[in-house]
Amino acid sequence: MGQLTRATTLPTSPAPTAPTAPTRPEPLWRELTGRVLRRHRHERGERLTETAERAGVSTQYLSEVERGRKDPSSEILAAVAGALDLTLLDLAAEVARDLRHLADPAPTGPTPTGPRPLPVAAPRPVGGPATGTDARAHAPLALVA
Repeated sequence: MGQLTRATTLPTSPAPTAPTAPTRPEPLWRELTGRVLRRHRHERGERLTETAERAGVSTQYLSEVERGRKDPSSEILAAVAGALDLTLLDLAAEVARDLRHLADPAPTGPTPTGPRPLPVAAPRPVGGPATGTDARAHAPLALVA
């Protein structure tokens, strides 16, 4: 059989133009989901046994879900979320918001709850045959839903 040897020269790659900041690993989705579920359970002042009973899961399993140890199915998530008066959409949106917050270390104020306004680009001149611009380029913009 052949023998494995380590290359004596490393392949060259272009040097980075700017130093990159060290990145921390993203938390697992199940960990964030568990935190959100636990937060809602605590806000309701409930014990694990109460929520687990309504969701139809064991207390031990719900505890492991909340601690991010188990990766529950969508059916289990729907049952636990429902026991906490949440929809899967509510749960997923809150987990995504927490993930976004962890990815953006600079706080930007309170988290908006409504829809974000759409950005509107400034009109730009469009070359025309005679004048060099098109009159439509200076017309007011209207958002169409």
